[in-house]
Amino acid sequence: QVQLVESGGGLVHFGESLRLSCAASGSVSAINSVGWHRQTLGKERELVAEITKVGTTKYVDAVQGRFTISRDNAKNTVFLQMNRLSPEDKAVYYCSAEGTKWTEDGTPIVFRAWGQGTQVTVAS
Repeated sequence: QVQLVESGGGLVHFGESLRLSCAASGSVSAINSVGWHRQTLGKERELVAEITKVGTTKYVDAVQGRFTISRDNAKNTVFLQMNRLSPEDKAVYYCSAEGTKWTEDGTPIVFRAWGQGTQVTVAS
């Protein structure tokens, strides 16, 4: 089992920055990738940034060049640095962890864990 706790959300103004944190606990060695997603009312949750176990990152076009995903392996924490925020970035941000666990007979089972979400509001 993997547990995730997000923090760092809040209210900022147009052009300001925020850094979100996602702290993982439990079977962290089984995690293959961690992603940051966001969701606004009435819309589907979308992946905005992802970092893999080997450090490969990817971003959705809307945040490319403004957001940076990084990690501190010693603290089992993944960060999302968000710069030049705009009202379009307002959403609840969730982190997720995807990993693989193995049964006793060697069968791999892919799992995904979610945090509880943190609200980001950007005032114009």
